[in-house]
Amino acid sequence: MEASSSLSLSRYFHSVSESNRPTRLGTARSPNSATPHFVKLHRDPLKSKYLPSRLCLATANGGGFREVQNGVAVGDGVIIVDHGSRRKESNLMLNEFVAMFREKTKYPIVEPAHMELAEPSIKDAFNSCVQQGAKRVIVSPFFLFPGRHWHQDIPSLTAEAAKDHPGVSYVVTAPLGLHEKLVDVVNDRINYCLSHVAGEVDECSVCSGTGKCQLYN
Repeated sequence: MEASSSLSLSRYFHSVSESNRPTRLGTARSPNSATPHFVKLHRDPLKSKYLPSRLCLATANGGGFREVQNGVAVGDGVIIVDHGSRRKESNLMLNEFVAMFREKTKYPIVEPAHMELAEPSIKDAFNSCVQQGAKRVIVSPFFLFPGRHWHQDIPSLTAEAAKDHPGVSYVVTAPLGLHEKLVDVVNDRINYCLSHVAGEVDECSVCSGTGKCQLYN
């Protein structure tokens, strides 16, 4: 992914008691599980000038911002959007991730989208969510940090897609950002690649057939 991109994964959603809230999809979190720890960033503007204080963009599809309800509810559609690639294998990996995400969360409406270079587009995914009954669409950028794509491109493309569906609200969530679990993900990737270089394991699905994971002298 390019350095200026924003990356993406989804936030964890709080389960809510039916006695206190409208019916929700209560499969995202165990009552005993800990809230994920997103790293708190410096408030000093010089240390966080690239990290805006408002990382969740919501609109009522008609102008103005709206309060975002907590958690994914019945009638919500989720779009996981990445940058998109001319390499077919890279695009197919998003489909695999979306399948994993759908299976893990049990959310009934989850669609993949590519910002550019490949289909389905954000507009295609938005249309698909609405056709399946979504009244609110949650666009989750599969980007790591907030960059131009998160600030401008994805919100613009989502707003354009929403024009065809008056009354359907949407929200563009923050990119993945800083999270303690990313340390484990990066460390696992490093160790697996080193094990492959040492001849102990086969290529992973990311590198398979590319010959990229090797030691250069």
